[in-house]
Amino acid sequence: MLAKKSFASDNNAPVHPRILKAIRNANQGDYIAYGDDPYTEKAVEKFKEHFGKNIDVYFMLTGTGANVLGLKTVTDSFNSIITAETAHINIDECGAPEKFTGCKLITIPTANGKITVAEIKKLMHGIGDAHHSQPRVVSITQSTEMGTVYKKKEIEEVANFAHKNSMILHMDGARIANAAASLSMGFKKLTTDTGVDILSFGGTKNGMMLGEAVIFFNKEISENFKFIRKQGAQLFSKMRYISAQFIEYLSNDLWLENATHANEMAKILEKEIRKIDKIKITQPVEANGIFAIVPKKYIPSLQKKSFFYIWNEEKGEVRWMTSFNTTRADVHDFVESIKEVLRK
Repeated sequence: MLAKKSFASDNNAPVHPRILKAIRNANQGDYIAYGDDPYTEKAVEKFKEHFGKNIDVYFMLTGTGANVLGLKTVTDSFNSIITAETAHINIDECGAPEKFTGCKLITIPTANGKITVAEIKKLMHGIGDAHHSQPRVVSITQSTEMGTVYKKKEIEEVANFAHKNSMILHMDGARIANAAASLSMGFKKLTTDTGVDILSFGGTKNGMMLGEAVIFFNKEISENFKFIRKQGAQLFSKMRYISAQFIEYLSNDLWLENATHANEMAKILEKEIRKIDKIKITQPVEANGIFAIVPKKYIPSLQKKSFFYIWNEEKGEVRWMTSFNTTRADVHDFVESIKEVLRK
């Protein structure tokens, strides 16, 4: 049974054929479990090719696990984590960051998903006061939950401010491939070179079956992470199947090919949607997400044609996501469905 193409999430997309082939090729013979295998060794080297030699990288099962355990590594329960109000760690992780770090999340209202130094400065009070949680981490998302992208200079500004105030910069990179493709920039320039301290590196939204990574750019802060990963139930026994995926994903620009295509499909969809008077696009389309306000009465009918999520019930704002396997025909059919429903 062939499922109808949806624009709800890039998580809904299938696994890229090259990734499936890599998993099949790894499915031979016996190898030591928990990461002591040649596939994992090679995958770590692939990450070092992209991010630089002086990193520690640990493979995880889920993005939430990567975020939570990365944050837990550098925080105490009396600390706070500053992030955008729209951040995944605030909205979509069921309180896991607060539960497992014990930290207070302090959120910044943002229209475009990005936070700035000027906004962070307003929260820098009560330092050293026993009555206040102590800011320890600034967490940004690249690309953001609103489909926007932090420019290199913007990341550098946040990183410099964080470091001057003895804080850590964490990046949720669930869609970092889409951001890098959008900026025509490699991973190293967006992370290592900008001052990011911890990166949650995502693969499942861009063609992988499962598997994320936590990258530490300062090995001093990752000293105990192998124990934290195990306690956090993220140490996968048959690690070679995650590692084999990362080897393929980071080879021959598969990550870039997939992300570039997803971004291009979003731009095509944006161009067609802008021709429809009844719909208003609310965010710059910089990666593979489109946010738009649709007259509420039409949304249920549109969702039946091709499922997607409502982002803001009150405004009638919806989110449409493209992926590596979205085709021009998919976009055309979706747009025609929208026009058909709006004519009624």
